[in-house]
Amino acid sequence: MAADSLVIVESPAKAKTIGKYLGSKYIVKASMGHVRDLPKSQIGVEVENDFNPKYITIRGKGSILKELKDARKKVKYVYLAADPDREGEAIAWHLAHALDVDLTQNCRVVFNEITKQAVKDAFKTPRKINMDLVNAQQARRILDRLVGYKISPLLWKKVKKGLSAGRVQSVAVKIIMDRENEIDSFVPEEYWSITAQLAKGDTTFEAKFHRLHGEKKVLSREEDVQEVLKEIEGASYTVSEVKEKERQRHPSAPFTTSSLQQEAARKLNFRAAKTMSVAQQLYEGVELGKEGTVGLITYMRTDSTRIAASAAEEIKEFIGNKFGEAFVPETPRQFSKKSANAQEAHEAVRPTSVLREPESVKDFLSRDQLRLYKLVWERAVASQMASAILDTLSVDITVNTATFRAVGSKVRFPGFMKVYVEGNDDGTTDDDKFLPALEAGNKLVNTEIEPKQHFTQPPPRYTEARLVKTLEELGIGRPSTYAPTLETIQKRGYIAMEEKKFMPTELGELVIEQMEQFFPEILDVEFTAHMEEDLDHVGEGSEDWVKVLAQFYESFEKRLTVAEEEMKEIEIEDEVSDEICEKCGKHLVYKLGRFGKFLACSGFPDCRNTKPIIKDIGVSCPACKEGHVVERRSKKGRIFFGCDRYPECDFVSWDRPSLKPCPKCDAMMVEKRNKQGNKLQCTACDHVELVEDNDDNAE
Repeated sequence: MAADSLVIVESPAKAKTIGKYLGSKYIVKASMGHVRDLPKSQIGVEVENDFNPKYITIRGKGSILKELKDARKKVKYVYLAADPDREGEAIAWHLAHALDVDLTQNCRVVFNEITKQAVKDAFKTPRKINMDLVNAQQARRILDRLVGYKISPLLWKKVKKGLSAGRVQSVAVKIIMDRENEIDSFVPEEYWSITAQLAKGDTTFEAKFHRLHGEKKVLSREEDVQEVLKEIEGASYTVSEVKEKERQRHPSAPFTTSSLQQEAARKLNFRAAKTMSVAQQLYEGVELGKEGTVGLITYMRTDSTRIAASAAEEIKEFIGNKFGEAFVPETPRQFSKKSANAQEAHEAVRPTSVLREPESVKDFLSRDQLRLYKLVWERAVASQMASAILDTLSVDITVNTATFRAVGSKVRFPGFMKVYVEGNDDGTTDDDKFLPALEAGNKLVNTEIEPKQHFTQPPPRYTEARLVKTLEELGIGRPSTYAPTLETIQKRGYIAMEEKKFMPTELGELVIEQMEQFFPEILDVEFTAHMEEDLDHVGEGSEDWVKVLAQFYESFEKRLTVAEEEMKEIEIEDEVSDEICEKCGKHLVYKLGRFGKFLACSGFPDCRNTKPIIKDIGVSCPACKEGHVVERRSKKGRIFFGCDRYPECDFVSWDRPSLKPCPKCDAMMVEKRNKQGNKLQCTACDHVELVEDNDDNAE
């Protein structure tokens, strides 16, 4: 039977999976993401004409569009099956325009998971393209273009060529910079603790000083400690009170995009970009032997913690069969949304079938795919399990007029903890402290008293997980944009990573200082979150997208005029480094040259020694597996990439290695740029994929 329908999705992997489900009546093609966008060479927005965008075919997509148009001529129906979100709706709309698809027809097909049943069900109920979602995406795109293409040239002229500003990226840098300022201005305060090592029989445990003369006493100075030590010197240790309490611990909600990125960072040491890349592979489909190509997880760009009733029922039955009915909660668990501006349009990220246990599919997955799938599977299962029950014990011990306290707990019933326990940002664990059986009147033996001086610590720098969580809680951007945003501000040199934590660079601080003075709304968290709400309202059909843009642009245009007149040109001063010139012994300083920052001797012109600044790009060396790939510059200023263990390892590449591994063979991919556009190319196999430009900065 000849095909009568053309189905268009974003990627070849998705096309391959769906094609197997639909059969010979359907031709399934991939658009490789967006096919139209605003031009790079100009702003591309007619502000005076209701912000009319002037879209063009993206460079390199002409041949893809021709192939799609040729296929269109051979069929009666066209179905646009891009991802089920705002971006996917816009891709479908652009394709409809490019292929002359009638927008009044039911040409849009959406599904939250790529399984045979979900895909077939979706094709039974096609719908029209949702123009509210399309307009929300257009408004966001135009908003980002106006900010990027209006402010960036100003920064080039007044500060330094090549700088850029973005609506979300600038707020992210500001948050990191504010934290650094908090750390710099922090004044540590002294405090002390006293720990007693105690024994009952052969069992030892510790108790901490709690009260003196029945009142809480803060040990601020060593004199306070000496007062307590004098009180307890030679005294006996007697248990005065034992309190037992039952405590329930509840499971975390199944993953959203944001919580998946956070937990993968904590438990798997994945960067946000890598998490999304591997999740995309699991969503689009993996070959599972006789079972064929199967999408293993639901759509990974979601704000929702909801699990479909049918999936929850399957998980409930699985839990009862595998662990026993005691592990099934009395009522199915439902989780409320916590983040600002969360949208409940989709489900949470979950396995498409809980019956595909990680162990059963491990032979078909790469190491990274298996680790992420196991994380998603365990979190989803645990979210539907009974709460854990812990017995907590608090023991007060009287020592003359002082009171020490020992606290411990033990798990009476593990519940969800049998499957999964959430990680935390500082890497600490919630290990239970064991206490022996104790009752009032018991005499204890003190084996050691340890006074210890402490100082309060400044707030920590942001890890990637903590920053993602903060952005989500504040309602800045959308979780699906966090990975490219963080990648952009690192590439621009506005932030750097030190021991897996973000810190602002001098350049980042310089840009933010100018933005704070002339464009405070762009950096204002509440203003940015309110803008996200407005964009959500556009997507819901309750707000007009042109009106939202006009309200923003009215004040933005006034700010631009003032900045063009009053922003002063800034001369970037040299920054003294910790490195010493090996030729003359003077300090090296950071200088900004035509190829970016480099180290030069402060003794210039008497000493002309210069050195490149080596940047770690966050990719492990594919050759030696021990070192990290770093960015270097040749004598002519050309960037290349090599192993930081050189000369022990001689790996070198003129192309920037990507954080994203090859979805076919898991090898390193590199970024390639040519007239057809940007692409990622595997260094080991023939896999190639086109790369979309990040919307949130001006190129």
